Amino acid sequence: MLDNLKNYRIILASNSPRRRELLAGLGISYEVRTLPGIDESYPADLPVEQIAEYIATEKAAAYQKQMAADELLITADTIVVVAGEVMGKPHDADDARRMLHKLSNCTHQVITGVCLTTTEKQRRFSVKTDVTFKALTDEEIDYYITHYRPFDKAGAYGIQEWIGYIGVTGLNGSYFNVMGLPVQRIYTELSSF
Repeated sequence: MLDNLKNYRIILASNSPRRRELLAGLGISYEVRTLPGIDESYPADLPVEQIAEYIATEKAAAYQKQMAADELLITADTIVVVAGEVMGKPHDADDARRMLHKLSNCTHQVITGVCLTTTEKQRRFSVKTDVTFKALTDEEIDYYITHYRPFDKAGAYGIQEWIGYIGVTGLNGSYFNVMGLPVQRIYTELSSF
């Protein structure tokens, strides 16, 4: 599969073990390359639907100078949006607690922006998934934060972890997008790259 990519070395620019696992699930060979200190800020007036894609594109720009002609770079960024508030990764346990309380008993959006980049071209896209949580108790939130330490996850949760097992009551869209990489869409985009 994906024979059109045989002339490329696929590079995943991410520290996320979830993204590594998901990309590996497509059955393609890739290597991981990360750069420290990439700016993940965005213009304050940027529409919410464009934020993740903007950050993924900015991440790609940080790598472009050192890319070889045979490399295809994959960058991504995931945000959680609830009631108009953009949630990135929590700063600490109190911030994680605040985020999970906001997500409790409502539906939110998970948006992952992806950028596929070579020295010749670039393709960008975003995927949105609606996720609904039951009303979470303080005990459930504290248990999750204590045992899973979700400080590296947008919105302070991983759907594939305990909180997803007990808390998610509905999902409209890609489950894997909520994990951090919309692999079905990536496969489609890579098929025609």
